[in-house]
Amino acid sequence: MVEVEGVVEMPKPKVAERVAAEVNGWPMAGAAFVLVVGGGVLFSVGVANGAGAAVVLGVAAFVVGAILAAGLTPVQPGRARVLQILGRYAGTLRTDGLRWVNPIATRREVSTRIRNHETAVAKVNDADGNPIEIAAVVVWQVEDTAQAMFEVDDFVEFVAIQTETAVRHIANSYPYDVHTDEGGMSLRDSTDEITETLSTEIGARVQAAGVHVIESRITHLAYAPEIAQAMLRRQQAGAVVAARQRIVEGAVGMVELALDRLSEHNVVELDEERKAAMVSNLLVVLCGDRDAQPVVNTGSLYQ
Repeated sequence: MVEVEGVVEMPKPKVAERVAAEVNGWPMAGAAFVLVVGGGVLFSVGVANGAGAAVVLGVAAFVVGAILAAGLTPVQPGRARVLQILGRYAGTLRTDGLRWVNPIATRREVSTRIRNHETAVAKVNDADGNPIEIAAVVVWQVEDTAQAMFEVDDFVEFVAIQTETAVRHIANSYPYDVHTDEGGMSLRDSTDEITETLSTEIGARVQAAGVHVIESRITHLAYAPEIAQAMLRRQQAGAVVAARQRIVEGAVGMVELALDRLSEHNVVELDEERKAAMVSNLLVVLCGDRDAQPVVNTGSLYQ
């Protein structure tokens, strides 16, 4: 596996899953039972009567029955059997129930059920260089049993390592939060986009093991403890600035509305200086942190 400019290129698989040659195991189990029992009876009768032909026939029947019985293979739902004959891949059994295959074939069981893997909390740097803690869970399933068994040494461990690698790469590629007006994707705000990107990258990394990624999610995301307090103050400051900006915008609109209504209904004639004083007072009242304390002016603005 090599990674070139963020694109994961996987080697082409040397082997792909195919259906193994097999038959229903119940008729073969019945035949094996008859041969083993009949062979045992013939052998006993031959020994008792001194009939060499019966002894030989009984031994032959018993051996054939034992060979047939050796080919019986139970397959559970949600599991598959990967067959090898003399070291070569001979196919995969996915049909559940009792099946019969070549008796000399080795049969390795592989689970095809859906699995979860949750990574440990990793401490990495985001795109801005800030240390963060991140963890994720991936839902996966073996899709190609031949690749899972023969392309990698241990496909479960392979999925775990590649998932952690993908999570670290995603964390390094995006900032934890966007602190500029230009916007952009961030780990905290662009959850759906980041999750889709993470699933795509994990899927590309584990494809060589015949694994299909169903879903992945970030389960833990936080600043590292050493900068958590500083970043929290930064977020609070940003929230205060944003709130103040909204307050000022609303206050300016209310002042404009008040001046327009006063002028429209000829309530009072205001010159520029009085308008400026009124605007100042209204902004103080509307934008202040505390309730305004009214002051009754009994004089004139010009005195």
